[in-house]
Amino acid sequence: MSEVKGRVARQTHVGIPPGLVEEEHGREAFAGPVSHLYRSQPPTAWVDVDGPLRPLAFDLNGLAPADAEDPEGWRSLVLSNGDLRVWISRLSAPMPFAYRNGDADEVVYVHQGAGVLQTDYGPLGFADQQYLVIPRGTAHRFVPSEPTFLFVVESTAPVTRPDFGLMGRHAVVDPRVLVTPEPYEEPPADWTGDADGRWRLKVRRRGEWTTFRYPHNPFNAVGWAGDLSPYRLSVSDIRPVTAPGYHLPPSVHTTFRCGGFDIATFVPRPFETDPEALRVPFFHANVDNDEVIFYSRGDFFSRKGIGQGWMTLHPAGVQHGPQPGAAEAAAKLEGTSEVAVMIECVEPLQVADEAKAAEHAAYTTSWARGLGLLD
Repeated sequence: MSEVKGRVARQTHVGIPPGLVEEEHGREAFAGPVSHLYRSQPPTAWVDVDGPLRPLAFDLNGLAPADAEDPEGWRSLVLSNGDLRVWISRLSAPMPFAYRNGDADEVVYVHQGAGVLQTDYGPLGFADQQYLVIPRGTAHRFVPSEPTFLFVVESTAPVTRPDFGLMGRHAVVDPRVLVTPEPYEEPPADWTGDADGRWRLKVRRRGEWTTFRYPHNPFNAVGWAGDLSPYRLSVSDIRPVTAPGYHLPPSVHTTFRCGGFDIATFVPRPFETDPEALRVPFFHANVDNDEVIFYSRGDFFSRKGIGQGWMTLHPAGVQHGPQPGAAEAAAKLEGTSEVAVMIECVEPLQVADEAKAAEHAAYTTSWARGLGLLD
């Protein structure tokens, strides 16, 4: 049953009454029951937060692994729950060993850098603003050709692509733009093994590590056949869904489905052209999901004080939305320029201790500060 009470917009996200802001109170990440509240003040105008549900922002540019020889040392843990783990990796030299994740699929977003991902199936060249999807149990080794910054998401569930229903199987990401590896004719010559003449393969299973040593390069498959393999997706090949008269929810930008969470990609797109349509993300409180956004490129029009390589975390049940001035700024532009990676997950996320040092404390009350309620 849908009710209408008091002063509201005639249509959702369109023609919001002057002096009011619209807040979406919805279940199941924009797919379940929903209502819209029309408030005289933004729901994010708090001047203090005491407790664990603070909106957080992190400048991840300073995080770097301490020891590349440590199995976990080539990357830094940022966030985790029972379904996923988020890492940051800063590489400037080839990994000295190959790595096999026996616990999770991996979705790797290349924020900066370039190089080659060597795998059991063959090599995949990579550059910035590309995804590398690595199925569970696939041995791989990153060989950067320049300093490289990776945003890595582990999924305990298989990583799949979304079904966009009536839009067809070629919507948003056409399967033909996905690139899989060609097998090696010979094992990669750049990896010559260790000083003892052996090649190391480190395998993680149930959080424990096992090292296998070979008297030959383990990347020796000369062919493969099937429908399970690593692949590459370029952000430039993502074709966003847009609507000139309606601001679509973030879920239309979903790129990967991962069981208890989804990964979406925000890419440059034209703004809504209807003068009454909302142009900026609407205030919302997804009571069932934590939301993470990693900011990679462009002008982040709905946020102030957020730079490239930053990440925000909005816990479930806490409203968030555009910061003061965002709607006015968007009205002067023809479209967005940002590239960002979003995670919507059901299970609450825990912030890793090493990531806490990168927190930008002023973000929690940045909405109130933008309204002049705080100095």
